[in-house]
Amino acid sequence: MNVDSLEQGIVIDHIQAGKSMEIYKIMQLGKLDCSVAIIKNAKSKKSGKKDIIKIEHTTDVDFDVLGFIDPNITVNIIRDGKIAEKKHMHMPQQVVNVVQCKNPRCITSVEQELPHVFKLVDGDKYRCIYCEEEYRPGKSKKGRHF
Repeated sequence: MNVDSLEQGIVIDHIQAGKSMEIYKIMQLGKLDCSVAIIKNAKSKKSGKKDIIKIEHTTDVDFDVLGFIDPNITVNIIRDGKIAEKKHMHMPQQVVNVVQCKNPRCITSVEQELPHVFKLVDGDKYRCIYCEEEYRPGKSKKGRHF
């Protein structure tokens, strides 16, 4: 399979196999006015299989969301057909409106205009700032993401 190389853009690489559509939805890539290619189950020496997303033209992308989903993701910024910059993700200290609090007693379930804010605690899990409900990336159930 051959997917054209980019002259200008972003390549989101080393995505855990099967996670690319989740990233596509969370980052709202469908709203971009440019080409977006999703490559699922590409061969990977490190993990066997991986997903890749290619975005034509450089756009403002919230890289914190990527670190929240999987800190092993890498982002390559492409300029003039070459990798101009390579970014390694890390878990952000806070995410806003990326996941919803699942606690039915949380204020966000009543006051729906409130932002869903989770802060990183203990290095690998997040807690809702309103009710302290725990959320671990990668352990979520379907329907928890926007």
